[in-house]
Formats: sequence, structure tokens, C-alpha cells
Amino acid sequence: MRYCESPYQFKRRQTRENVIGDPRNGGVIIGNGHPVVVQSMITCDTMDTAASVQQTLDLVAVGCQIVRITAPTVKDAANLENIFTELRQHGCYVPIVADIHFKPEAAMEAVKWVEVVRVNPGNYADSKKFAIKEYTDEQYTAELSRIEEKFTPLVLECKRLNRALRIGTNHGSLSDRIMNRFGDTPLGMVESALEFARLCRKHDFHNFKFSMKSSNPKVMIHCYRLLVARLEQEGPDWNYPIHLGVTEAGEGEDGRIKSAIGIGSLLCDGLGDTIRVSLTEDSPREIEVCRDLLVQIPVLSHSEFRVPSSEFPFDPFHFERRETPEIELNEQTKCGSEQLIRVVVTRATWDKVAPKIRPKDDVRPEAVYEDLNIAELDPAQDFDINCETQLVTVKDDVNLPAITAFRLLSAKLKRLGRKNPILLKDCLSGTGVSPVCSNADQRPGETPGPLPPKIALLRASVVIGSLLADGIGDAILVRGESGGGQSLRLAYNILQAAGCRSFKTDYVACPSCGRTLFNLQTVTAQIKTRTEHLKGVKIAIMGCIVNGPGEMADADFGYVGGAPGKINLYVGKTPIKFNIPEADAVERLVDLIKEHNKWVEPEPGEPIPR
Repeated sequence: MRYCESPYQFKRRQTRENVIGDPRNGGVIIGNGHPVVVQSMITCDTMDTAASVQQTLDLVAVGCQIVRITAPTVKDAANLENIFTELRQHGCYVPIVADIHFKPEAAMEAVKWVEVVRVNPGNYADSKKFAIKEYTDEQYTAELSRIEEKFTPLVLECKRLNRALRIGTNHGSLSDRIMNRFGDTPLGMVESALEFARLCRKHDFHNFKFSMKSSNPKVMIHCYRLLVARLEQEGPDWNYPIHLGVTEAGEGEDGRIKSAIGIGSLLCDGLGDTIRVSLTEDSPREIEVCRDLLVQIPVLSHSEFRVPSSEFPFDPFHFERRETPEIELNEQTKCGSEQLIRVVVTRATWDKVAPKIRPKDDVRPEAVYEDLNIAELDPAQDFDINCETQLVTVKDDVNLPAITAFRLLSAKLKRLGRKNPILLKDCLSGTGVSPVCSNADQRPGETPGPLPPKIALLRASVVIGSLLADGIGDAILVRGESGGGQSLRLAYNILQAAGCRSFKTDYVACPSCGRTLFNLQTVTAQIKTRTEHLKGVKIAIMGCIVNGPGEMADADFGYVGGAPGKINLYVGKTPIKFNIPEADAVERLVDLIKEHNKWVEPEPGEPIPR
């Protein structure tokens, strides 16, 4: 199976067109070579028509091309008519997506008023109670018949009204039926979506797209790759568009890094027709990140160099770290084999940050690039290397995109039968700006200079995060960010977001919507104030139960909206405490962490990792 023609050459995946609304009057066409479309979601109560209209107008004003609105009940779905009507009275014709979970009857109401209905196969006509049950083939077939009965009316209505569908599976909300047959796996997510797609095709309805979202960028990448490969297996007319997103990415640098790793990696491989960067921030801020990310993709992926082979140097559908021997970087630090992926800095960065490092600090340089015994290789040329314990990297100023260069280096080492550890770089220039992409953020005639921090963050995250998701890399070097302390912090944050190291508290936080039962930004800040000194603890902060229990499966603790003003606390995916008043919930979460022996008191003056 293949998800793209070559891991070395960018080629946009060709898909069917989805027509959403009237393209002559505010609508969009996605797929079939059209530019990638950016979208977001409003966060207010859907029954608040004025707020819903204003938030939609605010999103459109900053360039949002599709707006999603939750419709948790039939009453909410019916109010989409009022929202739709007022938007049109304001001269706004942006396509609206109704976000449906649990209630098919709400979907049947929403489809009357909006251009797109998003359904989640995990809970549209299925259930999730974390029940363990063995399904016989007959029982499984009977369940599929029940789903067909529930879903077919919506398909027929979409076809009659010229609406579009988004079949969106979430890692956090696979049904018990799928979980028991396929497990909590990318395969389970893909098969769940394909069941609904087959029902659409049965009625000759094709105006739909897929999404495969997860809060874990590595899982998300493998899900989308597997989806595209499975669509290829189904046949050439299964070339439906896909929407990319990392759900519950969080806020600030962490949210941007996670999104850049997941979305950027797939865009660089030619996948993706619409995107959303989900941040626990005001929705318009998502659009800027989408735009910035899309601008980086051509300069991070396009190359005139033609690689004669399309061999994959990694398994694209299952994560496995590339096998290497263990070597010494210096007297204090080893890398390769089962060692942590190490953080290397330049001598200039070392000189800036070393005087500020304290004995107990976790964020610290582990080696200096100029001091390493390292072989710098040009993967576009033939080379030979005789010692497997030699650290290798791509030499500077190679005229290749960094992702292509390091994948090609890994492939050539594999063909030579060598397992040398690899040092990854975010850009292939000692100046910190890759020659392949040096002019992307410059005005005509300007001399290339340091990248703006927000661009350096996105580029480093896409390049290094993508390669780490491939299983490539034993140490990393960030140079695109010109600030010494910032580049060091960025390197560690990328490793944490990619699931390679844990040096601080990890948060899974959803971006808020009309289903949210508390102020996510305020509560997230409160929880961080109390807990962000807890190294290696993962906390999920979820506004409602749609994705909460599932997305918390790999979290240590969860804080979930259960009812207005009431919070449920989880350990993993198991609810432990119910209906806690919101005013007390943060401290009760701290108590729960203490009960499970994960709490330590912050030391006086301890710096907070960020």
C-alpha cells in the first residue's frame, strides 16, 4: 500500500471535487487541484443567534472560508436557519457546517439550512460505553444494517438538497463496535469512516470528504496515510478529498507545534484539501496559523531534484523508530538505540544559554554541534561510510528540502546496510535559513535574514516533527529560530509534541465550541498555574463528553464538562468523581493527582518549562 507516489517528490493528491455552497457567491470548491481551504469553528452557544452571527463574521473577516457550528440538539439545529438568514442579510455567504454528534434527528434538521453536515461515525448511530463484547459476523452485519437505517435518510436529503457531508472520525470517539473489532487503532478509524462512505456510494452520493483527527500528531499522521492508501485500494473513483486537523492541540506554542507536525507533514506529502488548526484560543487566531502554515509548504517540499527510487525508508503506517547502535555524543551524553532523542545546539547558542542553565533544569543543551564527531553527507550523491557508530547528518547548503534530504539519507544508509544514528536539522544552512526556502518570507530585493519566530516555529515543527513521525532521527538541531534560548526551548517542545520526550506537563485541551460547558481558556490557564511543574504528567481538559473519554485514553487525568457548572474528573478514560462544582474542580483535580502519587510540590523559584 502507498499513500503517495514518492516520499521524496512532492505531488498533490488528485481528488474529486466537493462543491460547497455556490462558488459564484461565497461558496468554495475543494479538491481536484483547487487551493487548500482554511476553516474554523465558532465557540458560542448556537442558540445565541447574535453571537453566532458575529463570531462567524469575525472569522470571515480574517480569511476563514468555511465556518463550523455545533448542533447538539434538534433545537440548536433549527436555530441554524436564523443564523443562516442573518448572515445572508449581512451579505455573508460563507458556507456553514453543522457539527453533529449523537443525534441523527439533529442532522436531519440541520441539513435543511446549511451547506455541509459533519457526522462522526463513532457516535452518529453507534454507542460508546467502553463495553467489551465479542461480535459474531452475524451480529456485526446486523449492527451495520441498523447504521444504514439511521444514516441513509441524511444521505438522501443531502443529495436532494445539493449539500455536502464530512465523514469525520475522531481517535477519541470510536464506537464500542469498532473498538472491539479493530481496537483503538488507525485501522479502526479508517474502517469506521469507510462504512459510512459505502452507504453514500450506495445511493450515488459523492459530495463528501473525510477527516481522521487525533490529539496525538503521530497517530493522526498514520491515520491519514492509511486512509489514503485504503481509498487507493478501493478503486480510482474513491479519490475523495480530505480535511486535516490535530484535534485538542491546546494553546500557544504547544498547540501550534502539534498542528504543524500533523498537518504540515501531510501537506508536504501532497495530502489535504481543507485544514483547521484547533487552538484553545479565540477562533480568529487559528486562521493566521493556517495561512502561515500553508505558505511554508511549497518551500519545504518542492524540489527540482528527481530521486530515481520511490522506495520508502520507513513503514508509513506503523511507527517504529529506526534501528541504530548506541554511541557517545560526549562524556555525559549518549544517543541512538533506546536512548532519548538528544538536543544539540550550535556553539553560538551554547555561549548564550550555558551561563543561565541551573543544575536541575531539564531544558538544557546536550551537545554542541561544532564539537561532534559527525559525518556531513550529501544524500543526492553517492557516498560510502564504513563505521556504523559514526553520527551522520545532511551537509549544509544541499539544494534539497530538509524532509526529502533526510528521508533520502535514511534510504541510502539502508541500501548500504548501515544503521548510523542521524542528527536532524530543521534547515540546511549554517545561517539558520535553508537555501531552498531562504526567500519565502522576504520582500523582493531584500537579503535573506532571520525568520520571524512564528515562521521559524512552524518550519522546525513541520520538518523535524515529520521525520520523527517517520521514525528517523536520534538527535535534533534547531537553527531557524535565531534566539538562543528560544531555539533550545523549541527543540524540546517539538520532541514533547511528537511524543519523543516528556520534560514538562502535557496538556490535551479542546478548542471550545457551543457544546463546551465552561470557559476553556480561563480553566486551562487555572489548571496550568497549579500543575505545569509536574514533569511527565498528561492532563486532558475537555469541554464536553464528545471526545473527552476517548481522547483521555492516554492521559493520566481528565477534567471534563459534565453539565453546566459541573465537572467530572477522570483517571485515564475512567470517570472517578462526578458533578463537582466548577469553583472547586481545579483543586479537586490536584487532590486526585495527589491520591495517585503523581504530585510533587514545586520548588521555591523553580522555573516553569514552557
